[in-house]
Amino acid sequence: MGDVKMVSVNGAHLAVRIDGDADKPWMVLSNSLACTLESWRFQMPLLTRTHRVLRYDTRAHGASSAPAGPYSMDTFVDDMVGLMDHFGIGRADLIGLSLGGMTAIGLAIRAPERVARLISIAARTDTNPAFLENWDVRCAAVRAAGGMSGVADFTLARWFTPAFHAAHPEVVREAKEMILGCDMDGYIACADALRGLDYKRHLGAIRAPALFIAGREDGGAPPAEIQSMAALTPGARFAVIEAAHIVPMENPGAFNAQVESFLAETPVPAGDVASG
Repeated sequence: MGDVKMVSVNGAHLAVRIDGDADKPWMVLSNSLACTLESWRFQMPLLTRTHRVLRYDTRAHGASSAPAGPYSMDTFVDDMVGLMDHFGIGRADLIGLSLGGMTAIGLAIRAPERVARLISIAARTDTNPAFLENWDVRCAAVRAAGGMSGVADFTLARWFTPAFHAAHPEVVREAKEMILGCDMDGYIACADALRGLDYKRHLGAIRAPALFIAGREDGGAPPAEIQSMAALTPGARFAVIEAAHIVPMENPGAFNAQVESFLAETPVPAGDVASG
């Protein structure tokens, strides 16, 4: 336990790490586009107190493989389901950031019996012209540069506030390494999958207790948009944290406090979370 292992699911080889005691309920963490499983390191001391935590590099990220596209939102949900099935996880608490949050939401809609509680951070559930244009610009920049260096600085400027850049350059450097480690073609395939994002009209089908978190300075998934998603999800909570997009890395103290409170105050419905 605690070592990265490779698991083959859904035509991809995914890098997976499991931490926490085997007798605890499962939690699955899914990272943002261009992040890796290491983006959750500030949460692990908290989460492993109460859970056995599975985190993984999304396909085309970190140590995971980058199968040829096209990808769709269903591809990412199928990857998550495949990992859960591989480890015998019937049901789990899910935490996802941005693309990972979209993936967790997709699973909560498609297979509600697999999700005990849901925490989604900085994740949209539909598109608009500005959102689509942003990804056109990013993919064009990657192609022009012949690699992820074409979007690294632009992405970092959106991920963290200027104050955080100045105060924590070491974390920003770590984040840049994650971006540069992303497979170029896989990144483009992931970005193209976002064009099919269409979960907002289905949020009413989510049965799991849910917490939607926004970064106050997040331009890509602004608080008003995240709040509208929470309003459409039965019984969901909404919180805003002082941060930009990568909330768990920029403000782990406030983020962890929100997670700890939600998990402590929200009972798991209809039985226990499957331990696997």
